Amino acid sequence: MAWDVEGTQRRLRDAALVEFAAHGFEGTTVAAIAARSGVNKERLYSYFGDKQALWDLVLTTELERLATAVELSGAGLQDIGEFAGATYDYHAAHPEIARLLQWEGLQPGPPARAEVRTKHYQEKVARFAEAQREGLIDPDVSPAHLVFSLIALAAWWQTVPQLAEMITGAGPGDEQERAARRRFVVEAAKRIASPARS
Repeated sequence: MAWDVEGTQRRLRDAALVEFAAHGFEGTTVAAIAARSGVNKERLYSYFGDKQALWDLVLTTELERLATAVELSGAGLQDIGEFAGATYDYHAAHPEIARLLQWEGLQPGPPARAEVRTKHYQEKVARFAEAQREGLIDPDVSPAHLVFSLIALAAWWQTVPQLAEMITGAGPGDEQERAARRRFVVEAAKRIASPARS
């Protein structure tokens, strides 16, 4: 019987995503990932090298999925609102990504694939800077701060759901509240970037 290498690797990655999101890099063991996946831990070492390599792969894969799913089509106010709304949707559907990023921020050492990730975000900063030169968005807002603020505005709801529930009185399962949060994110993003009116 042929060994399903691709399926086994996927099971290990999926199990690692769950474990890393719940416990972080330090709190996750290779044994826990192997047990969750139902795969012998020696296979993990064989396919991925070690826990650090698997952590880097899981985090960068999830960030690549986010980048593919949420693209900035333009840099006008409507585009910025749609980008923020799509970012909100993705984080709401994949709350584990915020947890992975929080865990990454708590551990020492450089971020996974920092150079590639930095380039991705700098491209957005450059697009916003160009939009400022074209008069599409507020020229007085730092384009780097704008990129960070839009991501935070969209993602923070899922990053600290307990705080969102304390403030709004509604949990993440409340569909009406979820839609209201998304509308707020879209409108707030457009207002942050909107050129000042005299």
